[in-house]
This record gives sequence, C-alpha cells and structure tokens, in this order.
Amino acid sequence: MLKQATFIVLLGLSASAMAGDWQVKVGASAIAPTSDTNLNGIGVVKADSELAFTPSVEYFFNDNFSAELLLAAPISHDVAINGANAVKIKHLPPTITAKYNFKNSTGFTPYIGIGGTAFIAWDEETTGPLAGTSVKVKEDFGFAGQIGFNFQPADAKNWGVFADIRYAQLSPEVEVKNVTTFDLDIDPVIYTLGYSYKF
Repeated sequence: MLKQATFIVLLGLSASAMAGDWQVKVGASAIAPTSDTNLNGIGVVKADSELAFTPSVEYFFNDNFSAELLLAAPISHDVAINGANAVKIKHLPPTITAKYNFKNSTGFTPYIGIGGTAFIAWDEETTGPLAGTSVKVKEDFGFAGQIGFNFQPADAKNWGVFADIRYAQLSPEVEVKNVTTFDLDIDPVIYTLGYSYKF
C-alpha cells in the first residue's frame, strides 16, 4: 500500500513537472541600497543607487507554484565615504526565488516569493583620494524576498507586463589595503518593470 501511494505521488509530481511552462522576463530595475555603514574614526560609508538591465527565467510547475532565476547584467555601485567617492564595485547578483502565484479568472496575477541571493564581485577599484590603493571585495550570500504582479491582456496569447519589488540581504566584506576592512551594508530594494513571455 505504501509503495502504491508513493508511486501515485511521484506520478502526480512528474505529470505536474511535464505540464509546466517556461517564462522569460525582460525588465529594467532601479536598485536602491537601504543601509549604510558607520566606521569608527572614518565616517559613513554608503553605496549609491543604480539602474540595471534585469532579465530572468521562470519555470511554472503548475498554475500556482514557480521558480524564478534572476540573471542581471553586471551592476556597478559607487561607494562613498562621508559623501566622497572612494570605491567602485561591479558585481553579479544571481537570485533564485520560489514563488506562489495567486492565479484567478482575470489576466492580473499577483505573486510572492522567497529565496536566496548572491553578491559575486566582478571588478573593484579605488577612486578619488584612495585611487591606486588595492581593494578586494568578497562574495556574499543572503536572503531574498519578492512581491509583484504579472498582467496579461485578454487579447495577448503569450505576452504580458510585470512589476515587482525585491529585497536582498547583502553585506559583502570590503578590504582597502592598509586602510580598513568592513562589511558594506547594502541590503537593496529592487524596483523592476518589464515584459514577460510565456512558452
């Protein structure tokens, strides 16, 4: 009996996976850090806000559950100490979220998601008064949350538009040689607007 029940469950999961759909999303995002870092004897360190191209790929297991992988282009932040630019950081922010889509009879589908994100340093350099000083930024990993909606007009077979807000918990370690080492509290909120296409 247990084997039969297990087989039925696996069969159901397989059928659900086979019935899934893929969705590609192309968006533009405003990335707004929400935290700054206070360094004793140095001052306030803060990353600036940036705009970025943020495509993603999503797989729907069924009408309600999906998984989305954010594949943003490298994002650059100017990091200022007491308002003066000191470090430029470029990084990749791969993020994956498990989502619940509130499917209904309309073309308007709200969703929420939770998952994880990474800060992968792509390039870093010192600027301003610190120009020429060696700097190293370590990778970091953190929690990610997401809320938004997708809207598909009645006459659109596959296309839609979407808007969402994400939060990422990120504090990569920054080491400026012979100057200081600190955790750069970024914790950005990401506002995204774009187009979706479902296969």
